[in-house]
Amino acid sequence: MSKDGLLEFEGKILQVLPNQIFKVELENKHIVTCYTGGRLRKNKIRMIMGDSVRVEMTPYDLSKGRITYRL
Repeated sequence: MSKDGLLEFEGKILQVLPNQIFKVELENKHIVTCYTGGRLRKNKIRMIMGDSVRVEMTPYDLSKGRITYRL
């Protein structure tokens, strides 16, 4: 269900921050700050350090992303 123009990557959670914000290391060793997407937040899906996740990013700001799926 990806929108046009968004980049999707897989990564691993390195650090858990307050308010459901995470530091995620992508496959290409790039570290980004991510927040949880709507369905994950709505259904109260919990994530911990070491979980594998799918991240959506816009090509305009490659330092932030949205976690859309926990693998």
